[in-house]
Amino acid sequence: MNNTFVKDGKPFRYISGSIHYSRVPYEYWEDRLAKMYAAGLDAIQVYVTWNTHEPSPGVYDFSHQQDVVGFLRLAQKLGLLVILRPGPYICAEWEYGGFPAWLLREDGDVKVRTMDPRYISAMDRWLNVFLPKMAPLLYVNGGPIIMVQVENEYGSYYANDRLYTRHLRNEFTRYLGEDVLLFTTDGDSIGYLNSGTIDGVYPTVDFGPGNASAAFESMKTWNIQGPLVNSEFYAGWLDLWGKAHSRTSTKSIVDTLRQILDMGASVNFYMFEGGTNFGYMNGAEAGGGLCITSYDYDAPLSEAGDITPKYLAIRDTISKYKKLPPVKIPPSTLKYAYGTVKMAYVKGVLDALPVIGPPQPITSQYPLSMEQVGQNYGFILYRHLLKTTYPSAVLKADGIRDRGYVFVDGMFRGLLDRYGTTSFNLLAVEGQELSILVENQGRINFGSQILNNRKGIISSVTLGGDTLVDWQMFPLNFERLFEMQGLDNKLRFQSAPVTHSQLSPAIYTGQFVLPNVPDMPKDTYLNMQGWFKGQAFLNGFNLGRYWPVRGPQVTLYVPKTVLKPSPAQNVLVMVELDRAPCDGHSTEPCTVTFVESPILNKTATSSVTHSDTWLDKGKLSVEYSVDFEQLLP
Repeated sequence: MNNTFVKDGKPFRYISGSIHYSRVPYEYWEDRLAKMYAAGLDAIQVYVTWNTHEPSPGVYDFSHQQDVVGFLRLAQKLGLLVILRPGPYICAEWEYGGFPAWLLREDGDVKVRTMDPRYISAMDRWLNVFLPKMAPLLYVNGGPIIMVQVENEYGSYYANDRLYTRHLRNEFTRYLGEDVLLFTTDGDSIGYLNSGTIDGVYPTVDFGPGNASAAFESMKTWNIQGPLVNSEFYAGWLDLWGKAHSRTSTKSIVDTLRQILDMGASVNFYMFEGGTNFGYMNGAEAGGGLCITSYDYDAPLSEAGDITPKYLAIRDTISKYKKLPPVKIPPSTLKYAYGTVKMAYVKGVLDALPVIGPPQPITSQYPLSMEQVGQNYGFILYRHLLKTTYPSAVLKADGIRDRGYVFVDGMFRGLLDRYGTTSFNLLAVEGQELSILVENQGRINFGSQILNNRKGIISSVTLGGDTLVDWQMFPLNFERLFEMQGLDNKLRFQSAPVTHSQLSPAIYTGQFVLPNVPDMPKDTYLNMQGWFKGQAFLNGFNLGRYWPVRGPQVTLYVPKTVLKPSPAQNVLVMVELDRAPCDGHSTEPCTVTFVESPILNKTATSSVTHSDTWLDKGKLSVEYSVDFEQLLP
C-alpha cells in the first residue's frame, strides 16, 4: 500500500527499539528483551559487530556473547520482530565502527567503505560467512527479521562510492534473496540522502526530538508515496570523557513520539537499552572525543537494564496507539553494595613484563604499530637502548596513538598525548633504556578520520632531532595476570610503602568474598572515586576503562555474572596509569567500594588540567587541578 508497510497482507507500522547484544551480558539478554516487549515494542533493531565475530582473519566466533543467532531467536520467542543492521560499518560509538582492527595490519591506509580491494576481499569473505546464517531467520523463512539495513549513514561519509554501495546491495541480495526489505538510514537532509541512498533500497532517515513533520520532508522527496520511517529516534545521547553526562528530557521524547505516531510513521528508539563498552570496545571521535565505558545513553532502560521514568512514559504513550501485550513489566535487577575492598600494590607495569608480555619482543628498526605486531587493543610497550647522551633534548613522537608514558631506566619522565603534547624536554644518557608504554584509547568510529586508524607508535620517534632506530615491542595482555595464579606466584605482593620511583603505571589487586546470603550474587557498581585513570578487571573479566578525575563516569557497572558466590574469592585487579590514592602523595589507603547506584554525571568544574609535568633532575612534579568536591556522590 502507498503509505504503509504490508505484513501478512495487512497494513503494518512498527515501533522498535535498539539494543546491542555485544553490550549486554548474554545471561541478561532475555531480561532486557522481555522489558522491551513489555513496553509495547513490535521489534528490536540490532547492530552486528564484525570485529567481535572475526577477531582474526578467517577465525569466527558465534558462541556465548557472540551468539547472534541465539539472540535473534530469543527475541522471536518473546514475540519481537527484528530489524537487522549488519553494517559492515555500524558507527555506534563502537571501536573502529565495528571494523576488525586487523584490517590495518598489512596496510594502514586501507580505505574502508569503498571499493578498495584490500577492504572488499575481507568484507566479502565476512559476508559469505555471516549472511547465510541470517537467511533462515528472515520473516519470509519463518524467522523474526523483517528488514535489513545496507551500510549505515553512508551519506555522512566522504567517499560517495556508488560502486561500493551497489556491490554491498548485490551481496545482501545474493545471500538473502529478493524477498527481504533492504533499507538505508541517513540524516534528515537532502544532502545526506543524495549521497546515502542506493538504487533499489528503501531510504529512511534519523532525527531526535523536535519537529517530526519538518524532519520527514526530505524523506518524502525520495519516497513520495512510501511509509515514513525514523530509524534512529534519539531517546538520549552518547557521553565523552570530560563532558557533562548527556540528558534528553522525557517530555521532548514523548511529544515528538506523538507527532511521529500521529503521522502514521514507523519509529525506532536509539537507544532503548544502551549497555556497556566492556573491555576496550569504546569508540572515539576525531579531535579527541573519547567515549566513556558506560553506554547508558540516558535510554529508557538504564545501563543495568533498570526501568526508568522515561521507559514508563514511553510505554504509556505507546498504549494510546496500540494495545500493550498482556504481560507485567519485569522488575529491575537487584543491586547490592558489597562495601569496601582494600587494594594492595603489586608491581609497576614495567616490572610485570615477564607475566603480561610475550616470551620474546618483536624487533624492528623503527616502531611498528599495534596492528603490525598482531595486537588489536589495549597496551603496548616500546623500548630503545640509547646510543648517545642527551643533556637536554626534545623527545618528539607525533605518531603517538594515543597516550604514551615515558620512562628512562624505569623512572617515569613524562607523558605524550595524541590530543595534548607530543613532545617534551628529556635528559638521557648513553646506555640508558628508553621505554614508552602506549595506551590505545579506542579507534575513531565516525567520519573520514576512521581512515589511518592505526594505534601504538605509527611514525618515527626523535630525540634532539635524531631519529631513534632499533626498537623492541612488547604487546601486553593483562588478562594473563589471572592465568596460572599469576598474581600470587609470579608477581608476588609487595607490602612495602610505594616510593616515587614506583609511581609509574602500576598494578593493584584486592580480594573479597560475597556475603553468604540468599540470592547472591547481585549486580553492583565499582566506585572509582580517588583513583585517576586506568583499567579494571574482575575475575579475569575486563570491566572497562575508568577515569573519574575527568568524568562524567565515576562508577563501573559490574553485572552479577562476573562475580563468584561465597565462599569463593573474587579477585579485582586495577591497572592504574596515572596516580593511585596510596602512592605516597597522601595518607589515604588504596581502597575501592562497591555501591548500589551508578555515578555517571560528575565532571570537573572546568577542563581537567592533568599536565603530568615531567621529572626534572629525578624529582617528580605532577600537577593536578580538579575540583574534587564535584566528584563526591
